[in-house]
Formats: sequence, C-alpha cells, structure tokens
Amino acid sequence: MKELTLDYLLRSTWMAVAKMYNEEAGKKGSSMATGFALLSIDPETGTPSTSLGPKMGMEATSLSRTLKTMEEKGLIIRKKNPDDGRSVLIHLTDFGVEMRDFSKEVVFKFDDAIKTNIAKEKLDTFVEVFHAINDLISNKKIYK
Repeated sequence: MKELTLDYLLRSTWMAVAKMYNEEAGKKGSSMATGFALLSIDPETGTPSTSLGPKMGMEATSLSRTLKTMEEKGLIIRKKNPDDGRSVLIHLTDFGVEMRDFSKEVVFKFDDAIKTNIAKEKLDTFVEVFHAINDLISNKKIYK
C-alpha cells in the first residue's frame, strides 16, 4: 500500500516502542515481555496465573514460556493459592522486585519523555482517539 494508513502508523510505532523496550531490557539480560509480566504481578500478594494472560493480552502458550523463563532466572516463584487449591499464585522474588523496579523506571522514563516533548493538549487528544479506537474495536463497530 502506498498510503500511510492508521493501521501502518499504529503497527510501525508499536514496533519501534517494542524494539526500544527490548533494547533497554536487554541491558539487564531481560525482555519486554518479561518486564511487562513483572509489572503485571502484584508485588505484595502475588497474582493468579490464570489472570495474568488476560491482564497482559497474551496467549497461554506465550505466557507459559515467559513464566518458565522468569522462573529459571529466579524472578518468580509459584505457590499454591491458599484460597483455591486448584490455582497457582505467581510471586516475585527479591530479584523479581528489583527487576520490576527497573521495568517501572524504563516505562516512566518513556512516559516522561513523551510528556516533556509533546504538548498536553495533543496528548489529551491522542488518548481520546485511542479510547475511541478501543471502543470501536471492543464493541464490534467495525467488523460485525
């Protein structure tokens, strides 16, 4: 396609953001997926493994691989859920908390850079447009 479609802009921008995050995570021997998982796990009470996938928008297979890698690296441990013996809670180790803090710093640095370099009015419009796009998609207003 020769036209610059919104789809192209969304995908190419997200790919650039993902590459940037992976480069930063790589400095600590990690990945964007791992950082995202660390940020999605409650550092105090743990998080049920079954709720992580939907929370992160990841397929079960990809999430299982990510969690296995995180466990091998000593970032997380799995414990039986005391409220429901059938499920497992994912808890951060001390190293996991440290890497979670690093991931938060990376995300906040990106956020701050955007907020510093783009006018608030434009960002407000950007957020409004993204909410509208998500609404169109989630309410099946594009493809029925």
